[in-house]
Amino acid sequence: MDAKQNSNEVQQQKEKNNDANLRTDSESSTDSMTRFLLPSVDGSPPKVVTMDEVASMFKNLKNMELAHEIALNPEFKLQPYEPPMDSLEGRIKTMVHKAFWDLLRQQLERQPPSYDQAIRLLGEIKEDFPQLLSAKNASLLGRINAALDEGLIRQQAERGVLDFRSYANFVINLLASMCSPARDETVAKLREIEDVVDTFRGILEMMSLMKLDMANFLLAIARSDIAANSVEYEKQKFSTYLREFHGNAGFPATEDWLNRHRAGCNSTDDIIYKAYMQLLDYPADKQFPELLSIDKERFEGLSWRGQRLILCASLISIAQGVPVISQRRDNRVKLARQLDILVQHVKQQDQIDAAIASCNEQIRAFINECLASEQAPPMSDAQQAQLQSQIQQLANKTSPVRALMANRLDGFVRVALRSNGNIPPPPAGFADFEEELVAFIASFRRLVSYNHAVFKEYFIQLLDKQRSSVEPVADVAGSSGGLASGLAQTAKP
Repeated sequence: MDAKQNSNEVQQQKEKNNDANLRTDSESSTDSMTRFLLPSVDGSPPKVVTMDEVASMFKNLKNMELAHEIALNPEFKLQPYEPPMDSLEGRIKTMVHKAFWDLLRQQLERQPPSYDQAIRLLGEIKEDFPQLLSAKNASLLGRINAALDEGLIRQQAERGVLDFRSYANFVINLLASMCSPARDETVAKLREIEDVVDTFRGILEMMSLMKLDMANFLLAIARSDIAANSVEYEKQKFSTYLREFHGNAGFPATEDWLNRHRAGCNSTDDIIYKAYMQLLDYPADKQFPELLSIDKERFEGLSWRGQRLILCASLISIAQGVPVISQRRDNRVKLARQLDILVQHVKQQDQIDAAIASCNEQIRAFINECLASEQAPPMSDAQQAQLQSQIQQLANKTSPVRALMANRLDGFVRVALRSNGNIPPPPAGFADFEEELVAFIASFRRLVSYNHAVFKEYFIQLLDKQRSSVEPVADVAGSSGGLASGLAQTAKP
């Protein structure tokens, strides 16, 4: 009898020890901190970072590519990290999670209930809160620590008065007071869950989302400092490179890019300004400037963004040849939105023909729909054929309508690039795409402004080096300030 009793006690102790080794892998405890995915910024694989690493990273930023990305990309954010389900890490995580929650449910369903796993869970939740609160909330953190004190909870369990549901409600109320408005709906759904195990599972998922919010909040408040300091940081890095590694190799593509724009310019400022403009339609047979290579994809993306605007403006201009479009503003605006959606995927030359064909069909169908709504006859076959012919010509970059819209956009960009922070009104044909036009020019000015602040002194040196063999330009000291001052106010996102 004693042997059997001892055997049962040993088995219970083994189960207890095994239970103690199971954690939620909520990635919030000291054993496994919450991890986030830092998107790739230089072609390298994305990096997985913890909350502590995030905070340290933004305080002492030493990665030039990351500083560059944060300064120039207002949409740059950390993403939640989840290991691939078919990976070893993903499979282990799934098994550990299932084992934890199954064990919690089994213990709570025992008679009498066992609260070992529940106490461990509340302890993990308590460890999470410092990641969700700033240092200024010490008093609230103290209240949380007191309420979730393991000794107090264990005493309640031993006396049989532990109300696990009340602790769930306490945590939910805390989360409701701390989360962003965007998470209010998620908190409301937590209150509707009746099963206490599912409630706590939802609580941990909610806290993971809030930790992601906090990490991106740290990024947001650090962004202005990073943007302000990253220019000097990159200038120092570039200066060191020139001094220690570069020697006399030079940057031939950058020199060629600048020198190609000397003709017709009266100042160094004008040369650099014209060179920047070419980045929106860079020749395929020319090597991209080495010094701007980190932003090559950005400039290419902006180039296609501009081409999509030109295409949309050309299409709406042709469609306005029909009175039901030109004389009905609501119809024109609605069609413009549809065309904008249809061309969004166009990011390379071989996609233009298919996009134009889709737009042609949409314009034809929309015009006939508008005519029908006014009880007017549809377009004749001849009218539809003429419309289709005009639209198909847009596949050629030199077609009259597309070339006209390209010139108008070019003029708009030239004025906007040199304006003192103000964006001029949209040119004719682009009014229905003003929101995208403003976003486009803001992105281009921000990109040019940043690179100009980093490299303008070296650009001037390159141009000075060739000055004796080309037509004279105005004094650098008196000319470079125009572009610099005109762009300085556009550096911020």
